[in-house]
Amino acid sequence: MRGRVRLLAVLIAAAASVFAVCAQPAPGQAPPVPAGRFAVVLDAAHGGSDPGGRIGNLPEKTITLALSVRLRSLLSARGIAVVTTRESDVTLDPERRAEIANHAEAQACLSLHASVEGSGVHLFVSSLAPSQPVPFEPWNAAQAAWVLRSMALEGTLNSALQHAGMTVTLGRTALPVIDSMACPAVAVEVAPESDSNHAFAQAAASLDDPAYQTRVAQALAAALVEWRSEGANMGASQP
Repeated sequence: MRGRVRLLAVLIAAAASVFAVCAQPAPGQAPPVPAGRFAVVLDAAHGGSDPGGRIGNLPEKTITLALSVRLRSLLSARGIAVVTTRESDVTLDPERRAEIANHAEAQACLSLHASVEGSGVHLFVSSLAPSQPVPFEPWNAAQAAWVLRSMALEGTLNSALQHAGMTVTLGRTALPVIDSMACPAVAVEVAPESDSNHAFAQAAASLDDPAYQTRVAQALAAALVEWRSEGANMGASQP
């Protein structure tokens, strides 16, 4: 009898050990955000073997990561849970970025870019036609059910950026990463603060200016705080 009890105890302990291992998130996978908590995904574009565009002496991937770090800090200070697709100079394909965002079940996703073309901040929403949610949405069209919410998020970002005195350009285009995201998602491309009649080197320097990056990050943070309030008033963030 005692032998059976010992055997049963060993089996229970082994099963608990296996369950604990299986419950751990996969390597590199963002842990799930607690249910009911407002969360934002920050996707610093490019990284690793993908440098992005050239901005002066820096690759775009360096600018986007710096902006992501600044914005993450501001959002965390405001009680907003933040999930980032990368925290260092690593290579991520579009599918992996979308997978991280979808696993987080966030209420807003920002894909961060930088460019020396134009001025101010450019906001882009997916060009997919809006559609009703379906049980088995194609991976590369998941955003279709969220386009209208993404356009609403774009409007909130636009208002905050303009309130901060920045020039904002709105647009819609095919966005491989965002097209696969099942959340309100906007691509944010930061350009030089003033009109680019300046030399290329000056335009590039403005993007690497910590003060300018901070102003942009503060405006985006203010927008996301407002978005959180709007979502609470609506009672839901589903499309």
